[in-house]
Amino acid sequence: MPSILEEYEHHTSDRLPYSPTGYATWEWETVHNAKNQERRQQQRQEQQSTNTPSDDTTQQKTIHKINYLSLGSPTKPALLLIHGFGASSYHFRYNIPILARHYHVYALDLLGFGWSDKPIMDYDASVWRDQVVDFVREIVLPEGEEGSGEERMVAIAGNSLGGYTAAYASSDERIKHVVKGCILLNAAGRFRDPEATVEDTATPNPIVKSVSAAIQRFVIACSFIYTKQPARITQILKNVYPINNANVDSELVESIQTPALDPNAAEVFYRVITKNGSGPQAYVDDILKEMECPVLLAWGESDPWIKSAAADKMERLHAEFHGVRGDDDGGGVEGKSAKWIRRISVDAGHCPHDE
Repeated sequence: MPSILEEYEHHTSDRLPYSPTGYATWEWETVHNAKNQERRQQQRQEQQSTNTPSDDTTQQKTIHKINYLSLGSPTKPALLLIHGFGASSYHFRYNIPILARHYHVYALDLLGFGWSDKPIMDYDASVWRDQVVDFVREIVLPEGEEGSGEERMVAIAGNSLGGYTAAYASSDERIKHVVKGCILLNAAGRFRDPEATVEDTATPNPIVKSVSAAIQRFVIACSFIYTKQPARITQILKNVYPINNANVDSELVESIQTPALDPNAAEVFYRVITKNGSGPQAYVDDILKEMECPVLLAWGESDPWIKSAAADKMERLHAEFHGVRGDDDGGGVEGKSAKWIRRISVDAGHCPHDE
């Protein structure tokens, strides 16, 4: 850890010190990069034109520098925190010190956000899912207490986009066996539309698509220039902290504005918005069905962006897939396992952990 955390005493301080350059760096070696994306796109086009599958599975690996921090004793249970859209690990500045007294707390900046790298590539939910999965496997699990004889477990919590990512990673076969629980703080994500038709997912006319993309790029670029101004950031934050905006201070605003000054930030912003605006790769329904750990919904009921109806639907879907937990014995219904879900309503908006 850098000096700013080496001297930090989380047992007596309730606020994480702000570092304008980030905290520590993890070098994430991954196949998520622009070259592989271009190759896959070419393969899809060739397959469509020739109607034959491609046998080229070669993928180049890239190293992305990821900002992260850890605080607390490795002898304590592991907890990973994932921020939402446009934010960073510093968004948990009031949570990390308190939690670190009872847990070994990790927080990372998702690729394209905070002080992590911002490569020019397409961003979708699988990128951040794989980032979290690899981080757990390469950083969190090996740092458990040596000689314990037991595999380390981890709980994963996330807000907004980070909540969706937390759930998606928790349901992944590569780490689901070590995920002890998943905490969703006003998690984002799209549900399946039971009334969707084939026409709804038809491929648009390529000319119309290119013109629409050009217009959309211009509008988003203008929006990005506007929204990265400190006054506008403050206005947006106060809008999503509708009950108590006391924590909307200059350091929080700076932690959002500074990464937005990166030369690649505007293009990344455009690509994240356009890709995920059309829906993430996995629906919330499918993710909940695959999850095998307990789920806690800590929901800000006054969220102006993600309404409480989303949490209502998550509860209904979870009960449909995994049964209803019994009040006393935790038993399921109709032979289903009791992979429980619990909801705590918070008098807050979109960021209940900070508000």
